Amino acid sequence: QVHLVESGGGLVQAGGSLRLSCAATGRTFDRHPMGWFRQAPGKERELVAATTWNGRDAYRAYSADSVKGRFTIWREDAKNAVFLQMGSLKPEDTAVYFCAAGGAASYADTDYRSYDYWGQGTQVTVSS
Repeated sequence: QVHLVESGGGLVQAGGSLRLSCAATGRTFDRHPMGWFRQAPGKERELVAATTWNGRDAYRAYSADSVKGRFTIWREDAKNAVFLQMGSLKPEDTAVYFCAAGGAASYADTDYRSYDYWGQGTQVTVSS
């Protein structure tokens, strides 16, 4: 059985930083997409950042415009994990953040249905 377990969420002041981690068990995701989505109350789940295989020799990292320059995604396949470093946090970044993996997601694919596996989510709250 596949499990994705997120950690690292919490409460932080605006301008602060947090690092989210997601560890996968039950299967490996080498050359498969891994990413982070978020969902704020009353809003749809949106893609924050993702890494996808370029089909040849490397992963490509994608970040949503709203977080570009502030958030960085990376993965460590040896650990079967993906990370999200979040900086210069804003109150509008407040949401539940979900780790996602597997499926047929392509580069910049914002459709959450393109991912097969999901974590339980971790709350990130940014105070003003």
